[in-house]
Amino acid sequence: MRCFFLTLLIASISQAQVLTGLDVLEQSKFQPLDGRRVGIITNHTGLNRQGRHLVELLVKAPNVKVVKLFAPEHGLYGVKDEKIGDSIDEKTGLPVISLYGQHRQPTDEMLTDIDTLVFDIQDVGARYYTYIATMGNCMSSAAKNGVRFVVLDRPNPVTGLIVDGPNPDPQHVGKFTCYGPFPVSHGMTVGELAQLFNAEYGINADLHVVKMDGWKRAMWWDQTGVKWVNPSPNMRSPTEALLYLAVGLLEATNISVGRGTEIPFECFGAPWIDSNQLAAALNALRLPGLEFHPHDFTPTNTPHKIHRDQLCHGVKITVTDRDAVKPVLSGMAMGWTLERLYGEKFDDARMENLLLNRRIRDEVLKLPNVLDAEKLWIDDVNAFRKLRQKYLLYE
Repeated sequence: MRCFFLTLLIASISQAQVLTGLDVLEQSKFQPLDGRRVGIITNHTGLNRQGRHLVELLVKAPNVKVVKLFAPEHGLYGVKDEKIGDSIDEKTGLPVISLYGQHRQPTDEMLTDIDTLVFDIQDVGARYYTYIATMGNCMSSAAKNGVRFVVLDRPNPVTGLIVDGPNPDPQHVGKFTCYGPFPVSHGMTVGELAQLFNAEYGINADLHVVKMDGWKRAMWWDQTGVKWVNPSPNMRSPTEALLYLAVGLLEATNISVGRGTEIPFECFGAPWIDSNQLAAALNALRLPGLEFHPHDFTPTNTPHKIHRDQLCHGVKITVTDRDAVKPVLSGMAMGWTLERLYGEKFDDARMENLLLNRRIRDEVLKLPNVLDAEKLWIDDVNAFRKLRQKYLLYE
């Protein structure tokens, strides 16, 4: 009987059709924005379940006045991998203000003709993915200028369950890759994070979150029924979103993480690595849910200069059990293994750039058994789980 009900639960999740915050807003005929003068913070991921964009929908809504658009890193259409200037949207003629160029948040002047900011951008669940910093910065500008802030919620692609990794060192809090003092993997949606940011970081904006309908914390992306749209040029699948929490920790080092290949974050390597040796060493660790295979690749067509146009030797990662993966432990284990095999060549010091915790980096690299690393940040994880509880919107 117990197995029967478990089977029904799994079946119900696999057949779910989650409505995003945008879908729910559209169903309400945009009532929360009735009579408002709106600035939209979005990119190409702001789509409803029919594939229509938030900007198109609000421009045509009879009771809403769209004044201007704000674009995050990678631009309004998510194709740029460099700093971006302001522009005019060709489809609507609306001004597009870049929040990844001269400004990282709206100025007072930019908000003089706006009474509401609407945020709709797909996140991937990592502290160092910059869209959540853009959200927090815009919330602060909204609060300062008496502007309402509306978040259209979207699923966390790697479920709402994975809380993993240490908090950052205090001096890093507030950086674009570290908006707040929480673990590398937060396990929250943008709507939930907005509530936490607003209360815990003293923003006190007039915040309104349009919740999803049908999303559960245990859902992986393919269980939501929501179409995947690459949220940035090198985030091409939900699997890569999961591995980004691990392999992303190597990105600031002298290791290529596959940018400029067909499988970014599913592989990593360098010209001076022995592929077979590295794969064997990583597989010997028996990291939960992961397997490693020798893999050669050449990063091309990328602004990132790490080993660009050079043949790299390394590993390709296969996720064998996504529910078992411990992403931050896995990422630190990758760095630990590289340091032991290639210590003279591997720039392990730069792992701090996205981990943002020097003590944890140093202590992990000294461990005789890297699988013990989780003990170093378990207190941070438990404290954040307790803190976030009152801001969670979904079971």
